[in-house]
Amino acid sequence: MPPRRRFLQQRDGLAVVRRAGSMFLLHHLDHLLQHYGYGIIGLIVMLESMGAPLPGESLIIGTAIYCATTHRLDIVWVVVTAIVGAIMGDNFGYLIGHSLGFRALARFGRHVGLTDQRLKLGRYLFRVHGGKVVFFGRFIAILRTFAALLAGANRMPWHSFLIWNALGGIGWAGGYGFAAYFLGKEAERISGPLGIAVGVVAAIVVVGALVFLKRNEARLTHDAEQAANAQEA
Repeated sequence: MPPRRRFLQQRDGLAVVRRAGSMFLLHHLDHLLQHYGYGIIGLIVMLESMGAPLPGESLIIGTAIYCATTHRLDIVWVVVTAIVGAIMGDNFGYLIGHSLGFRALARFGRHVGLTDQRLKLGRYLFRVHGGKVVFFGRFIAILRTFAALLAGANRMPWHSFLIWNALGGIGWAGGYGFAAYFLGKEAERISGPLGIAVGVVAAIVVVGALVFLKRNEARLTHDAEQAANAQEA
């Protein structure tokens, strides 16, 4: 099987796991938040940032809408908790990647979805874009899960990693959290055709963004494999 096709199948498998987690969390969101509060948000975001295929982004969006419609939690503390979880998880992931290195990640990474193709992609992205990968990777599911591990394995300087990591965590958690919160408030306030129109436009934007990110992931993977093959030649 061609490497690119194998990568896409593995990526889709990881996406299935993430989607299943999203469905479970959203289905039990009210129960989880009532019993564990802000702590469950920080824990799940932290574990995802360390490399676990968990739906941290879906949790933030769902919790923000929950805040807007039930008023049981404070959106500011939801965002702060998510930021702290993201920064802590990324730093743990960085330490793991730095300690293990690429050889160990290549051997054991497949158990958490970190395949050879993703390692190639990570090396390529860090070589070409450096710290920007840590920041922008926070907004792309597949990179968000592995960016910290790959930054550590690439021996990225920790102080540089920390700056990009903190900026990415603040922008990601704050952007998604507050945007979803205000969208939820507006959806609660608006009714009738205008409310439906707002929902349709929001859905189109989300679907368009997902299509764009998937296409770019496939293109970057192809570029990474070509760069790796050129180095081996």
